[in-house]
Amino acid sequence: MKDKFYAYIEQLQDTITSKLEEVDGSATFKEDIWVRPEGGGGRTRVIENGAVFEKGGVNISGVHGELPDSMKAYFGVEDANFFACGLSLVLHPKNPMVPTVHANWRYFEMYGKDGEIVDQWFGGGQDLTPYYLFDEDAVHFHEVCKTACDKHNPTFYDTYKKRCDEYFWNTHRNEARGLGGLFFDYCKATPEMDMQDWYNFVTEVGNSFLDCYVPIVIKRKDLEYTKEQRDWQEIRRGRYVEFNLVHDKGTLFGLKTNGRIESILMSLPPHVQWRYDHQPEKGSEEERLIGVLMKPKEWV
Repeated sequence: MKDKFYAYIEQLQDTITSKLEEVDGSATFKEDIWVRPEGGGGRTRVIENGAVFEKGGVNISGVHGELPDSMKAYFGVEDANFFACGLSLVLHPKNPMVPTVHANWRYFEMYGKDGEIVDQWFGGGQDLTPYYLFDEDAVHFHEVCKTACDKHNPTFYDTYKKRCDEYFWNTHRNEARGLGGLFFDYCKATPEMDMQDWYNFVTEVGNSFLDCYVPIVIKRKDLEYTKEQRDWQEIRRGRYVEFNLVHDKGTLFGLKTNGRIESILMSLPPHVQWRYDHQPEKGSEEERLIGVLMKPKEWV
């Protein structure tokens, strides 16, 4: 399963980066192959200063070795080796009318003393973080997510949409990071879903990503915007940074397993503002966005 899924994310990385280069029309992804001393490595691809994407990364990795002490304590095991692989992407567009997007699809195995698999699971999801709220964009994103889920289980969309709203929540701000999408983790074999079934589901969601996001980018990338709207984008990006550094499990896992720091922090935008106690104007589009972030909506 690990070889099969790693081959899948290699192919998916190629598909996604090719399409995003086409959409940008100016910049291309720079590739960086890296090796983890303890075992494994990855293929980082970063795009910067494009016509559409100010910064973005579409990274894959496959790492293995002895589980670090902090992770042993987290999983409640004494001696264990692990394998983890996944694709993680974040795209920060230049135009504030185009939303930031994040996605991740991953697979994990843990081994006993004799090298046997003692635990394995899939995880992942995709979520949208706009700076200006176009309701039809949110509906489109969630409809594509729901279509992918419904092919596998009619309860998945509602379940994983709710988990996404709960997970991407900046508790110290009491607001969501964005408009959500899907978030699933520890997807293990059950009588209803074996690991092949989970593979089919996770790859279905991965294959839906470009359909979720690219139509929104194309629709919004050439809209005019003001300096004030750009400032608002950078202020909101600050909240994105706060979530990733304080709450995000993937970031913390990467740091605890001696992952490659440049790849882990690829998700951080290049231009950010933190203004003291900044409040949007009453009745503004900025205030409308905040209202939705404080109380997640049902979009479909």
